[in-house]
Formats: sequence, C-alpha cells, structure tokens
Amino acid sequence: MRLKDKIVLITGAAGAIGSAIVDAVQEQSGVAIASDLAGRGDVAHALDVTSEADWLRVIAAIEQSSGRLDGLVNAAGIVAVGSVEDTDFATWRRVMAVNLDGTFLGCKYAMPLMRRSGSSIVNLSSVSGLVGGHNLAAYNASKGGVRLLTKSVALYGARQKPPVRCNSVHPAFIEGPLVDSLVAQVRDPASARERMAAMVPLGRFGTPAEVAALCVYLLSEESAFVTGAELTLDGGLTAQ
Repeated sequence: MRLKDKIVLITGAAGAIGSAIVDAVQEQSGVAIASDLAGRGDVAHALDVTSEADWLRVIAAIEQSSGRLDGLVNAAGIVAVGSVEDTDFATWRRVMAVNLDGTFLGCKYAMPLMRRSGSSIVNLSSVSGLVGGHNLAAYNASKGGVRLLTKSVALYGARQKPPVRCNSVHPAFIEGPLVDSLVAQVRDPASARERMAAMVPLGRFGTPAEVAALCVYLLSEESAFVTGAELTLDGGLTAQ
C-alpha cells in the first residue's frame, strides 16, 4: 500500500527494468501508466520519448483521465558501445536523444501536472553516469547529463508549491536485454559476463526487481525528504 492510488507514468515500460517498475507500482497499490514505442509490449500509451508531440499528447490524456500525475519514472534508454573515435555522429545523437533529451522532455512536460499535488520524478541514469568507460563515449555523456539534469530539476521542483521531488538511480550491470546487447558485441560473451560480474564486489549482476524496489521508495512518501540525490545500485562497484 506504499503507493496507494498514486498515478505513476513509466517510460520504457516494455523493457526489463520498465516492466518491473510497472509491476512494483501495481503491487504497492499504485496506478501504473505504462508507455513505450508503438508496437512494443502491452502499454497504455505509445510514446517516443524523443518526440515533443508524443509527450504533449500523453500528458494531455493523463490530465483528462486523472487530473493529476503523482509520479514519473523516466526509464527509457539505449546503449551503444564505442570510443570517442569509433562512435559515429548519428549514433551519438540517437543515444543522446533517447537517454538525455527524452528525460528532459519528460521532466519538462510532466511538471505542470505534477505540481498540482506534489509528486516525485525518478530518472534512470547509470553507474556510467558517474564513472567513465573507454568504449562508452555516448552512453557516458548521456547518463552523466541525466545525473546533473536531475539536480537542476530537483532544485526547481523544490520551489513549487507543493514541491516536486526529483532523484536519479544509478544501476550497474542489471540482468536483461541491455547487458545482453553489450556482451553480444564482444568475441566471447560468456567470458565477458564473467568478467563483468567479477568487477562487482557482491559478485553478481543486479535484477530489474531490485531497481524497481528503489524506484518505489523514491516514489513513496518514505522518501519525502529526498531530492536531488543520486542513488547507486551497483553491488559496491563505485566504492572501489
């Protein structure tokens, strides 16, 4: 009952993490509004997070049906492997568009509806938004941008009456298609998975359910004094 009757919009809801967040919101008696690209999963709204028109349409539909929005989880994201030299400009722009522009547009267009009742935004960043990787130029830049955008939105949201909180979540390797796509790009995927798990002090990958549980905390009243924070979920990876 931690999210009883709270209306929460989740982007990227057809993905492993997004769908886990939808399930967790519903389990805690919240109303989960799932969104993703058209044709991806069983979602309430088709939403391309890079499209202003899509955001305006979805927010208008929620306003008409509910009159408020208590939570937003910007979980849509993509990854591309490549160094600064290897990454072509089109790939760079696509990663930035989905990961950073999509988060910006969500915060921007949801804000008028969210400040009606006081609410919470959760932005999915990554440990790659805190530390660099030689072959993650675009992904590092986009997730680092999400980290600081979150802090700006949090400071602005704190000025609203009632306030709108905003925090970022920074997972390490999480079981699912994103990690699968990363390891699939190397010669020996099995060995790559072993090396990645060995980098984590707890010795394993995280799960989508663990990310979802942290999101539920940030969406709930239990975190009423938490805003502008960056919460790592990395098995101790960034403590080294």
